[in-house]
Amino acid sequence: MWVDQYIIFMQWNRYFTKGIGFLFIFISLFTGSAHAQYKRNFVVAKDGSGDYTTIQAAIDASKSFPYERITIHIKNGVYKEKVRVPEWNPRISLVGESREKTIITYDDYFNRIDRGRNSTFFTSTLLVQGNEFHAENLTIKNSAGPVGQAIALTVDADKVMISNCRLLGNQDTVYLTGKGDRQYFENCYIEGTTDFIFGQATAVFQGCEIHSKDDSYITAASTAKGVSYGFVFKDCRLTAEKDVTQVYLGRPWRKFARTVFLKCWMGNHIRPEGWDNWSNPENEKTAYYAEYHNNGPGYKPEKRVAWAHQLTAKEARDYRINEIFGNWNPKSN
Repeated sequence: MWVDQYIIFMQWNRYFTKGIGFLFIFISLFTGSAHAQYKRNFVVAKDGSGDYTTIQAAIDASKSFPYERITIHIKNGVYKEKVRVPEWNPRISLVGESREKTIITYDDYFNRIDRGRNSTFFTSTLLVQGNEFHAENLTIKNSAGPVGQAIALTVDADKVMISNCRLLGNQDTVYLTGKGDRQYFENCYIEGTTDFIFGQATAVFQGCEIHSKDDSYITAASTAKGVSYGFVFKDCRLTAEKDVTQVYLGRPWRKFARTVFLKCWMGNHIRPEGWDNWSNPENEKTAYYAEYHNNGPGYKPEKRVAWAHQLTAKEARDYRINEIFGNWNPKSN
């Protein structure tokens, strides 16, 4: 009798367990499918023909921490809005219809923000905090004019690619930050007056035009101590307004600044000495500034400051993309 009861119990237990298993599988498939289904493409259009009329609304509607990239297609138009891509929205792509006619603009500047000495960092037209962000075919502009610090683009994220974009402003146009964060700019036009590319990120500029609008400084890197790469310009063109004749390649916002120009064309607006120590000779011991096989009337290696470097061919090989970015290939995602 005890044996019969045990057999009955085991049969009941097996069917019950199997039923629970089937139920678990069904629930898992259902919830997993629901979890995987989210909108991956949005259209933004000023005329109401898309999903949203503002870029921020499309970002806000995007799934947080998606497994797959979400692409926001932006039709031509002038979008006057401050845009933020937050940390919980990685893998966002903003793709404009055309570089010249898809324009994100705002006009905040230091004195308008009026939040004390750090007001600059609140002025961005576009603020990127989500990793693996892409932007292409866009104009990103701070339209405040020559009124002091006014950022067009802030990138505070890793694995960011900006392609075929115009970044327009005056002082502090582009702020690139995040210790060791990797950011890649390809075929972009970047303009400004003073320190218009600044920050501590590891950023590569490939085939970009860097346009000075005033006699001042192009870069102000603040590379962190121990980080091997700061700002790297490769095959870029350095141009200027007609009346601009006295422009430095860079000065150290922080003492371990690193900036290198390789195979770039430099107009005659570049000062012969090339680099400035920000009125502090001690920076000459810690900042790292270098060039390799540049050309154009602004390239005068024999007249550069004594504390800058002219790279050898062997040293220049350390500035290949895979050396700078390690395991991240900006073209792969």
